[in-house]
Amino acid sequence: MFSHDREQAFAKSAMALMGEVNVPATPDNFELFYAYASGENPGLMQVMRGLIEAKRPFTPEQLSDLRMRCLSGARAAATMNTLGSDMGSLINDVMDRLESASRDTANYKAALTAATGQLGGERSQADLRKLVEGLVAATRAMEQRAKALEGELHESSQQVHELRGKLDDVRKESMTDPLTQIANRKAFDEAVKSALTGVAENEEVSLLMCDIDHFKKFNDSWGHQTGDQVLRLVAACLSENTKGRDTAARYGGEEFAVLLRGTSLAAATKVAEQIRATVETKKLVKKSTGDILGTITISIGVAQFARGEGIESVVRRADACLYGAKHHGRNLVVNQNDSRMSALEPSAA
Repeated sequence: MFSHDREQAFAKSAMALMGEVNVPATPDNFELFYAYASGENPGLMQVMRGLIEAKRPFTPEQLSDLRMRCLSGARAAATMNTLGSDMGSLINDVMDRLESASRDTANYKAALTAATGQLGGERSQADLRKLVEGLVAATRAMEQRAKALEGELHESSQQVHELRGKLDDVRKESMTDPLTQIANRKAFDEAVKSALTGVAENEEVSLLMCDIDHFKKFNDSWGHQTGDQVLRLVAACLSENTKGRDTAARYGGEEFAVLLRGTSLAAATKVAEQIRATVETKKLVKKSTGDILGTITISIGVAQFARGEGIESVVRRADACLYGAKHHGRNLVVNQNDSRMSALEPSAA
């Protein structure tokens, strides 16, 4: 199960490995090697393992390329920089157009003022005709400029709409686990912040911590591609059984978290049982032969937020229930009020 102790272990492994391969311990490099140590990114693991086993040095260019290709956060940051530059150019362009329009308006106003001054006193018919023709010409020019500005601003509005769409895409990518296509840890943390506000207002909120049983066996027996398939299947089962304001997220490695808004402990336990039963029906099949590789099962711990309680405490309680489910044979759902929990010490395994 994913826990504080495991996070510390991943961090230590990442730092030790950076030392072994002579990679500077910068924040960017640590992010990369932490992802490798945690096993959360199979594609990254495959590339880095190849470099490590071949004892090839990690160049700054390779490290930068790996971050851009394999870490969604790095891609999002690069895209945000590009979008920021595009938005800055667009704003400057709009400001230039508005300033030009302001000058045209000032010139037109000056022409009207001058014409008003010339209307005083005796004027010949020829002078008046010339004056009127000048005003008509100035008015037409102003109309054309206003029409052109309207088109330019409409074009700019479309560009802003496109940039807004790209920003939404970047935000969605930064909140989505690339392998399973459900919410990632960052999205889960944001959902929790919102849920805590609901708890403070007496809303019932529950948490499921789910762990795939014998996941390492799938990886070791059939390879990481099969392991990835398992993760995607479980994520799909979570999505099928959550709705509305619920959040199903990949919490770390083979562990998932489900945040259930407006859901009591009893109702959350029923949802957990539905998820467990759905996952149990899934079988891994080798496409080339049709052979069944195995049945997937998960264990789930269920806890309910108490008013004024922080997320760390709820996660610890749900993790303890998850440990209880593992201890009692796996493929089980155990909640915080389950009698089977009384014989266990809270632990992370």
